Amino acid sequence: MYKKLKEAAQYIKTVTNVIPRVGLVLGSGLGAFVERIQNPIVIPYGKIPHFKQCTVEGHEGRLILGTIAGVPCVVLQGRLHVYEGHPMEDIVFPTRVMATLGIEILILTNAAGGINQTFRPGDLVLMEDHINLMGHNPLVGPNITELGPRFPDMTEAYAKDLRNIFQKAYLNLGREIKKGIYAALLGPTYETPAEIRMLRIIGADMVGMSTVPEAIAANHLGLKVCGISCITNMAAGIEQRALSHEDVKEMAAKVMEHFSNLLCEGITLIKEQKF
Repeated sequence: MYKKLKEAAQYIKTVTNVIPRVGLVLGSGLGAFVERIQNPIVIPYGKIPHFKQCTVEGHEGRLILGTIAGVPCVVLQGRLHVYEGHPMEDIVFPTRVMATLGIEILILTNAAGGINQTFRPGDLVLMEDHINLMGHNPLVGPNITELGPRFPDMTEAYAKDLRNIFQKAYLNLGREIKKGIYAALLGPTYETPAEIRMLRIIGADMVGMSTVPEAIAANHLGLKVCGISCITNMAAGIEQRALSHEDVKEMAAKVMEHFSNLLCEGITLIKEQKF
């Protein structure tokens, strides 16, 4: 695995000499944010050694290096999901490659279903913590000591100082701050109303099928992590309507300007900080 990471990173370094400080993973329907990247260098996943192709609509499968608000960044336009049949090792491989390239901070984004009934479709919610209900963990198996410790601490899986920065970004944009706990399930089916009632009881505010594997791998690597969920729909049983991926993409498109502004403002504030 460590050799594969080095090979992937070395190929990327032959394409560009950008050393990124911040990494971003763009969730379902949120890929249009890449239009905000200055001087972009675009590399399709298929050209990077050991990267797998995305198969889900709304995940373009491109790695892009450039600057955002003057900060060197690497952006994953699309992610892999466990429900596509990939092993966890492949799911978190791009996260580990970004760390190998030099990032200190990872911003994870996703489309999620709202469980907290004060949320509304179109809300952007800061992830305070997560509940892993995927039934798996990307660190299962022999530990790769070059990457991190056998038993990484997850007390602050989503860094408080980054959450404070993005709270300030919300305020700078004149937006209401919303925070919540993200529950990750395997998918690809949407949850049943009974499952949503269970998730509410155990403390989840939103639900999705991604993000947690990358967050675990990033914490193992010693990266600071921030998570932002775009509430694209209310979860099953709340509004008594069927759920579809088309609706997810449509709502993500509607909030794209606000989403892009929030990320740019947050990265602008990160530029002023030392971690």
